[in-house]
Amino acid sequence: MPADPILVARGAGDLALLPALANRHGLIAGATGTGKTVTLRVLAEGLSRIGVPVFLADVKGDLSGIARPGEGAPPVLERAKALGIQWSPEAPPVQFLDVYGEAGHPLRTTVSELGPLLLARILELNETQAGVLQVAFRVADEGGLLLLDLKDLRAILQHVADEAANLRARYGNVSPASVGAIQRGLLALEAQGGDRFLGEPAFALDDLLRTDTSGRGFVTVLAAERLFRAPRLYATVLLWLLSELFERLPEVGDPERPRLVFFFDEAHLLWADAPDVLRQRIEQVVRLVRSKGVGVWFVTQNPLDVPEAVLGQLGNRVQHALRAFTPRDQKAVRTAAETFRANPGLDVAAAITQLGVGEALISFLDAAGTPRPVERAPVLPPRSRLAPLSAEERAAVQSASPIRGKYDTPVDRESAYEILQARAASRVSTQPALGGRAPATVASAGAEMLGKLAQSAARAAGSQLGREIMRGILGGILGDGGRRR
Repeated sequence: MPADPILVARGAGDLALLPALANRHGLIAGATGTGKTVTLRVLAEGLSRIGVPVFLADVKGDLSGIARPGEGAPPVLERAKALGIQWSPEAPPVQFLDVYGEAGHPLRTTVSELGPLLLARILELNETQAGVLQVAFRVADEGGLLLLDLKDLRAILQHVADEAANLRARYGNVSPASVGAIQRGLLALEAQGGDRFLGEPAFALDDLLRTDTSGRGFVTVLAAERLFRAPRLYATVLLWLLSELFERLPEVGDPERPRLVFFFDEAHLLWADAPDVLRQRIEQVVRLVRSKGVGVWFVTQNPLDVPEAVLGQLGNRVQHALRAFTPRDQKAVRTAAETFRANPGLDVAAAITQLGVGEALISFLDAAGTPRPVERAPVLPPRSRLAPLSAEERAAVQSASPIRGKYDTPVDRESAYEILQARAASRVSTQPALGGRAPATVASAGAEMLGKLAQSAARAAGSQLGREIMRGILGGILGDGGRRR
């Protein structure tokens, strides 16, 4: 049964998002303090109400209150009365994630799932250094060495450096300087706490697609106040999630409602300093992921932050006030005005600079998939609590979470680090003794080690990838190693 439209604002008439078109992507733009966060909340609450799971990042720490019903603050009640709507407190089911495991359940992936392309971006590697990282991943793949955490990556890099002479004919020069630069980058990443993002148990994407017993979609809030201080890591985490959704979900076309709606706050960071190949692939994923039933909404201050190739794919738009003090600001106002379907009764360019807090220019897609003429209207007040949760309230939400205990304890199984360490120890222990013979215990240890290596190889061969290690980020689209081969 088709879901009811999601009422977002009310002006001369109701401005509502059609669920069947919510996977056609969207943009929420506007200067700081103009009401973007309220619009995001209203959309998230409405989507959850009709059974659509939502993912959003909380970069300012002011979204956690969505887990509790609103308290009917006077400004909320006054706006509801002015708009002629019946307001009642309500909160969607919420689960919190946190890369650092402090304000939510830990969010992790493995080194192999992240892949060399995004890892090179996080580490700010140059082209030569990124090439050496690619070699390290390839050597690990061919050797059946699982790359799960940072110590695995350090171990394979050291192995590649040690074997550089043997690898040169096949892969080209692997310079100690490049390996050293990557290792230093890993130290810096670890200092930022990025090592907590890499390891097991890795996050299962099915946990983003949950509904509760009453059919409401879970709102997954990524606590990102600390993560946002490392902007490259922040953008990488969100891009990894989006790309994994694209790769793993089956095609569904245009469903009656999305499988998931993904809000990317501070969206300019997605493209900041990204190499051209990554920009192109991001644009491709955004274009194609809607056929997987996933809607992506970019939240940013300036519409110029979004590349034109992506901006043209965003059918649903909410534009809050922009300032026009500089030439770039004025260009942003013109760009925003030109991307809306014209309304003869509204001077869009002038209105953008005159909008009040909580007021927006809105154009959603109609049933035919055509943008409606833009209208100026105040956004509805959210039904959840505006104030953030206390530490005790957040802990209570986590204790009731359906994923409680699933990711909270790290797991460190045998992988590249352990195997390479064992090989090194085996080589040392099998050096000839004084009489030119190895002790019997060495032979026994060698046999035991061979048994362990055989078990590890069997596990790798029995995985869905065979000998090729699972690699997630953008998968076959980026051609970074072919995780599905």
